[in-house]
Amino acid sequence: MTRTTADLVVPARTGFGAMLREWRRLRGASQLELALTCGLSQKHLSFLESGRSRPSRGMVLHLASALRVPLAQQNALLLAAGFAPAFRSREPQAPEMQPVERALAHVLAQQEPFPAIVVDDIYDIRRTNRATGALLAWLLGAAPPANALPNAIELVLRPDGLRPHLENWSEVALWLVRRLRAQALHEGAHGRTRELLARVLALPDVAEVARVPMQEPEPGPTLVLRLRKDDVRLGLFSMIATFGTPLDPTLQDLRLEFFFPVDQASERWFRARAAAAPA
Repeated sequence: MTRTTADLVVPARTGFGAMLREWRRLRGASQLELALTCGLSQKHLSFLESGRSRPSRGMVLHLASALRVPLAQQNALLLAAGFAPAFRSREPQAPEMQPVERALAHVLAQQEPFPAIVVDDIYDIRRTNRATGALLAWLLGAAPPANALPNAIELVLRPDGLRPHLENWSEVALWLVRRLRAQALHEGAHGRTRELLARVLALPDVAEVARVPMQEPEPGPTLVLRLRKDDVRLGLFSMIATFGTPLDPTLQDLRLEFFFPVDQASERWFRARAAAAPA
């Protein structure tokens, strides 16, 4: 779903200076560090944070970029400083989005016969390739409809999702919760991940396994999803890709996750399933 400007507005009582200070502290930068990075005096930056000086539109964007503020929240900073938003979220059907749509379709198809998904900032699945649908249909009995795709993390951890087929469910749950916690800290109070984290921690057993264990085994080079159904065992690891220099808030949130077999047996299974599928 495309977010509108109304979704990006912060409470009116929150001024630009307070928001700037919050983002600076969230990134662990001192006033002096940020001022030197942006070519300002520390005194000028202090005046901006205290509200004694008003920033120009260019200064808002300059500081926000240095602090790696997401585009949606850069719009919020602009609004708080009295300026119109700079970045617009476009509908996928918009003419200027067609090269992006073609690129997404291309990379999803190129990943066949292995799964691939497109997710947003809180891991809601936006689209999948055919291999993903076939894998979910085999594991769950039916693939989710294209207009009601689930949240990827909840799909993995829910008892009515992939949990019964995940041999290393506890390990996967631990690392996914750690990912969500790190992302929530990175986003700060304005992010959407905290709500997802709360939902995930409320799932059966997740909060218990997500606590720091007394002893952990030596981890491998990457997290592997070890799936099993009947006498078939599959191992998958993933790679994540994003768009280079996105200037659309919705586009900035999209991530492509590509899954690859961890062993030859898993690779043969996917290739055989693809070869047997109707054209």
